[in-house]
Amino acid sequence: MFKTRMAAIALVVSISLTALTAPVAMAQASDTAQASDTAASTPKQVEKAQRKAERKAARAKKNAELKELEKNGYQPGGDQLNYPQNIQNAEKKSAADKAKAASGQ
Repeated sequence: MFKTRMAAIALVVSISLTALTAPVAMAQASDTAQASDTAASTPKQVEKAQRKAERKAARAKKNAELKELEKNGYQPGGDQLNYPQNIQNAEKKSAADKAKAASGQ
């Protein structure tokens, strides 16, 4: 009975180790494949990558602006009865904070 348990434990450990090392090997293989794809990219692929980078940058800028407005009191999921006034107040506070930071430097 003890030998059976030890064999089962050894089997589980070996399968676990194999499962843990397989993603690393796969990642290395995909990195080398990606590197070769980048070297042989077409102008269309380059343009696509540039557009993707521009979208990511625009999204990051938009998210930063939204965080700034939320920090200054705007709640996009909150009460929308006074919607234009709420966001305008947050924008004014944000502009005042930026002006104060610029004059302080």
